[in-house]
Amino acid sequence: MARGQASSTSKRKKNDTGVIDDSNDPMTQESLLKFYRDMLLIRRFEERAGQLYGMGLIGGFCHLYIGQEAIAVGVQSIKEAGDQVITGYRDHGHMLACGMDPKEVMAELTGRFTGSSKGKGGSMHMFSTQADFYGGHGIVGGQVSLGTGLALANHYKGNKKVAFTYFGDGAANQGQVYESFNMATIWKLPVVYVIENNQYAMGTSIERSSSETHLYKRGASFRIPGEEVDGMDVMAVQAAARKAADHARSGNGPYILEMKTYRYRGHSMSDPAKYRTREEVDEVRKTRDPIDHLQELLEKKGWADEAALKAIDAEVKKIVADAAEFARTSPEPDPSELYTDVYLEAAQ
Repeated sequence: MARGQASSTSKRKKNDTGVIDDSNDPMTQESLLKFYRDMLLIRRFEERAGQLYGMGLIGGFCHLYIGQEAIAVGVQSIKEAGDQVITGYRDHGHMLACGMDPKEVMAELTGRFTGSSKGKGGSMHMFSTQADFYGGHGIVGGQVSLGTGLALANHYKGNKKVAFTYFGDGAANQGQVYESFNMATIWKLPVVYVIENNQYAMGTSIERSSSETHLYKRGASFRIPGEEVDGMDVMAVQAAARKAADHARSGNGPYILEMKTYRYRGHSMSDPAKYRTREEVDEVRKTRDPIDHLQELLEKKGWADEAALKAIDAEVKKIVADAAEFARTSPEPDPSELYTDVYLEAAQ
């Protein structure tokens, strides 16, 4: 389907009453407005997180998702209840796309007891099994084998669930990734590997670090099908994710999606990003921004005007401001928390 082209109603399914069911059509007014709001929430949340980091309220490492919002929102829009999500350390956007409370996420970033992991995980290591989110992980590529393990559990249980396992272009060169690919194919595990290729890994361009720059081809020797996707187009992301998830859920084994995207900020808050020009970043912002593209489409279709979109932005900004205030005023964990959540006591 061409970018911006609507599906014909003749190809859409009808429900039991004969009415066309638009719930899975990415080109409905409701679905596009939800995409817009969800991506904008991540953008505004990350902007505020950057401010809090500068104020010293967030310590340690902090990796922002600004520019990549369409990937988490698009993929997780087709996620079914019980499907797992696991990713690396650029994880705040994934948490919000999974439906985690922005207040709890922001509180965790600031190390507060009200955070999703009681303030002990911070930016890179928070979890929410209630939201099927199995963590950001600080070891480059380490989450790939863990995500493959989640898929193995699904396969063993026969529960038809899929593990969405995210990693970046830098992690694509790690050895455990290929060990995971091999096992996933041999056992036909229900896992979708989502490579968020933002072009620069920690700071080295993919052209300088990878002999094969088309990362979706990395599964060829393991007989894993894959495709390249415009990761700045939320509708293209959703369509590709649905295809990949159906493949994995049907017992056909793993699938690789390479999402071509771009991060606007440095690798982390301490990265001045001098390895690329300001003009390059500005050009991507001007021509490929996922939120701007969707805004243009909504206005072109007459589904939202400037006032309506400003109202959504105001709503999102209030949610983020409330989350920041909640985090700022929440208590830090008691020192005794150092000894909790370390071991799991097995049932007798």
